[in-house]
Amino acid sequence: MLNQPTAALMMEEIEVAPPQEGEIRIKVVATGVCHTDLYHLFEGKDKRGFPTVLGHEGAGVVESVGPGVTDFKPGDKVIPLFLSQCGECKFCKCPKTNLCDRNWSSKYHDIMSDPTTRFTCRDRPILQFMGTSTFSEYTVINQIAVAKIDDDAPLERVCLLGCGISTGYGAAVNTAGVTPGSVCAVFGLGAVGLAAVMGCKNAGASRIFAVDINEQKFEKAKVFGATDFLNPKAYNKPISEVLAEMTNGGVDFSLECVGNTEVMRTALESCVKGWGVSVLVGWTDVKDFSARPIQLISGKTWKGSLFGGFKSKDSVPNLVCDYMTGKIKLDEFITHKMSLEQVNDAINLMKTGQCIRCILNISK
Repeated sequence: MLNQPTAALMMEEIEVAPPQEGEIRIKVVATGVCHTDLYHLFEGKDKRGFPTVLGHEGAGVVESVGPGVTDFKPGDKVIPLFLSQCGECKFCKCPKTNLCDRNWSSKYHDIMSDPTTRFTCRDRPILQFMGTSTFSEYTVINQIAVAKIDDDAPLERVCLLGCGISTGYGAAVNTAGVTPGSVCAVFGLGAVGLAAVMGCKNAGASRIFAVDINEQKFEKAKVFGATDFLNPKAYNKPISEVLAEMTNGGVDFSLECVGNTEVMRTALESCVKGWGVSVLVGWTDVKDFSARPIQLISGKTWKGSLFGGFKSKDSVPNLVCDYMTGKIKLDEFITHKMSLEQVNDAINLMKTGQCIRCILNISK
């Protein structure tokens, strides 16, 4: 549990209420530690978002269901979803977006939680981070934000599809629409960026530039399909100019997977004029970004991507199947495995760039 920004997480016994109408109580088995957890902890700093239980990249087993739940039963393997899909709102009915009007982010994106919660600690309400809170042995979630997955799926791996891998992979194949033979650049080689590299590769890109100031990540990027590797600190000119020189004017597609507004601009400027597409993937809401209008007037497109453009309940079960048939990788993202009691160590590993994904074993 987390009481305030920048503080260490504390182990506390919390009460998890039974599921109410349309809700599911899940026994969480495993969860990844995602940079968005760190964002809320160290960057967002909105005190209204505390106390909270972090975690949003998990997988588990249905423990019980509330009244009105017909699509889930105890024992089902599931992945909680920070992005819901009610199937009824104007966004869910529109094929152009994966947003949902009933998602917590529609009203409470600044505190990254809905004030409604099933968690209490010593009679004090505890917020459920991003509507999920997977750093808990049990969590209660509305059925519109839960995906039922294959009974044979390994939960300690497919949990990664609850956020980071789906986000980066989908940003390439869905939002950017990477085309066969194209040239791409991915900025930031965390799990999201590496998944974007994998998406570019699977979409048929002929050349994929992996851009990061940590050169230790280049070997891992090669595993996912990167062909060229650039450290911006190794050049005495903007990396967008370097890319333009190496690609005869710029790349066809660029993906910013850091959550840094300066890198977002650099990624746009790295695209070729006329048709270049740049996608904002990294999560941030604390700074403004800017660009010269001529970048867009000249024919470039600047887009944003949430959860890779995937409609969550429909797509996550398919992504699980894609992993189980070898179409996408998951195992290669996992660099550390720890217990829930080691959560602060896991956070420090990610904060210092020493891991790609750490999996926390929540329930034995």
